[in-house]
Amino acid sequence: MTAEKPEPPDLPKTLREPLERQPPDRLDQVSTYADQLAHWKRSEREREVTETRERDSITDDEQTTLEERGISTDPTDYEGVATSGAYITVKETKPGYKYYYWQWREGNSWKNKYIAPVDPKDSTE
Repeated sequence: MTAEKPEPPDLPKTLREPLERQPPDRLDQVSTYADQLAHWKRSEREREVTETRERDSITDDEQTTLEERGISTDPTDYEGVATSGAYITVKETKPGYKYYYWQWREGNSWKNKYIAPVDPKDSTE
């Protein structure tokens, strides 16, 4: 009984074909390296998310100010905002116009959801 050749994952031909030409020992090395590289990339992504959050999150005083204005700082109160990993940041859309946004990582990109103007007089609500 002979084992059947496995079906390759959806890989580009330029990656798949050279792998298929490698001996088993080399494929084991590639597999180990690929696992280590994937782990490192996930760690780097998490580090980036953590650094961005620490750099861009609003202060406790700013959060208190939002709450005093009656603006929720709970992500579950906002449709479409991630309940895990979301934080509030300030974005300046054009000079002098600053707004609070929820921000979170989704896959390989950052997502944002408007909350309110930093200066209540800029409110159009």
